[in-house]
Amino acid sequence: MEAAAELRTQLQAHLTMMYATGAVDAYFQELQELDEGSAGTGHVAEVLNIFLNDGDRILRDIDSLLNKPLHEVNFSKVDALVQQLKGSSSTVGAKKVNLACMEFQQLYMAKNKKGCLMELAILKGDFRDLRNKLQTFMQLEQQIASLFIM
Repeated sequence: MEAAAELRTQLQAHLTMMYATGAVDAYFQELQELDEGSAGTGHVAEVLNIFLNDGDRILRDIDSLLNKPLHEVNFSKVDALVQQLKGSSSTVGAKKVNLACMEFQQLYMAKNKKGCLMELAILKGDFRDLRNKLQTFMQLEQQIASLFIM
């Protein structure tokens, strides 16, 4: 069980870093507590994977909408997609992505395409960083769980 203790230490250090960098907030902790209350059924991993897949799709769709001539950009669709990403990021406690969505909102409301493209690049970077952190989190949790299944 020494391996489990080492993995738990790694997981705790990783979580501490995620909170310290602002990648996640208290809602992420609440999500984790839901999984703990259901005997570790993998609920958190399932929710996070859905969030990541949806986020990838939303970012691709926003990118597609913004890479049209200004007069063809449908800012109301951009609004709907950013609101969807903002809502789901809030639900899973993805603090940094949620904040980037709020910044983005100011730009598309002003129909500032250049600003939107710049903010989209920031949002994509924040999302990619969060994806990496969440995947590491899920891998560590899976490794810990596999030690107790044997």
